Amino acid sequence: MKALIVSDSHGWREELKQVIDRHQEEVDIMIHCGDSEIEPGSPELSGVKTVKGNCDFYKDFPEEIVEETAGVRFFAGHGHLLNVKMSSLQLKYKGEESNADVICFGHSHVPTAFTEDGMVFINPGSIRLPRQVTVGTYVIADITAEKADVTFYSLEGEEVKELGETFQR
Repeated sequence: MKALIVSDSHGWREELKQVIDRHQEEVDIMIHCGDSEIEPGSPELSGVKTVKGNCDFYKDFPEEIVEETAGVRFFAGHGHLLNVKMSSLQLKYKGEESNADVICFGHSHVPTAFTEDGMVFINPGSIRLPRQVTVGTYVIADITAEKADVTFYSLEGEEVKELGETFQR
């Protein structure tokens, strides 16, 4: 199964829509990890599981979500309430509590992927305001029973090879 994971688009409607349109037919789930700064129900977020970030002022977004697709369980939270800029410990606890296979988060704008205790952690970075990289990024995660391929892409849809990772499950 494949997942599109994006975060921290900070009001970029057209650019977010381009990313979604580019991949929506090839993925099983789309997740926005917060700070979209777009109102719930907007066409740009149609079909996208979205959580509330610290810059999202609409009350209709949940702080966290747990979604299962094709046997893969996802936990997503923006990260500002989970202290992600300091440690992944609270994310790990949330993943354990929700029995997640994949933990998606944002907030730091720094693209990263790692594994811990059998869970895959993914921060897709920011398509608008990247940090520690020179291009805005998002992720396509291809997850099977054996492995999780995490591929980072630039806003233009070009693979950012140096960020990608493959994890055994």
